[in-house]
Amino acid sequence: MRQYMEEIRKRKDLIVYLIKSGLKAEHRNSYLGYFWWLLDPLLGVVVYYFLISFILGRGGENFAVFLVIGLVSWRWTNTVINSSARSIIRYASIINQVYLPKSIFPITKTFSQLVNFSFGLVIVALFLIFFGVMPGWQAIYLPVIILVQLVFLLSIGLFLAYISVFIRDIENLLTHVTRILFYSSPIIWEGGRLPEEYQWVVDINPIAHIVNSYRDVLMYQQSPNFLALSVILGVSALLVYAFLFYYSRNEYKIIKAL
Repeated sequence: MRQYMEEIRKRKDLIVYLIKSGLKAEHRNSYLGYFWWLLDPLLGVVVYYFLISFILGRGGENFAVFLVIGLVSWRWTNTVINSSARSIIRYASIINQVYLPKSIFPITKTFSQLVNFSFGLVIVALFLIFFGVMPGWQAIYLPVIILVQLVFLLSIGLFLAYISVFIRDIENLLTHVTRILFYSSPIIWEGGRLPEEYQWVVDINPIAHIVNSYRDVLMYQQSPNFLALSVILGVSALLVYAFLFYYSRNEYKIIKAL
């Protein structure tokens, strides 16, 4: 395991290159280019705000801020899930010619989407200013929440990247899985409004705790649920270690499958 981690460290320049090239490739053929990093979450807020507030007549005070925080956080999760599934398969030609730790490919996907997420935070900040929502001192916990989500998504990315090599149907199922995750998480609705018998959906959902933590520190001037965040971080870190260990022992199977 130590040798495997050293192999990853030696290729830090490649990791940086893959992150940069992945970011450039996202909007290479579009007219607006990198501006989509700002425009995409903004358009998502407009669509859901119109649907929920104007069509359904629901929402509430500062609902636009509520929406933008949830959608920006979800966008990072959604893109990592979908891009990680093909992260190893996409570089099959390189993998079959040169030895590289295969785990670097889902890792770079997660970090490249972290850059996109940082642009989404710019939109969040603009909404906070426009609607006059002032975060309290609890905003200092924002890097902690980002770290928790990063480790959580690394564990998901490593798992999906490996299993998708052997079960190609996973990619087709992810569209439906992410849709279930979206509507079972308080992205566009408030978790506290669920009937008591369904509250467990939020209680066991790590995405729900992460999204609610962002809102706590940015909207409600509250400290996040540290117990939930600690559990998510601890379990995710153990899974990342376990997956990296598994990669180090079974990467030859990836080459055979490709």
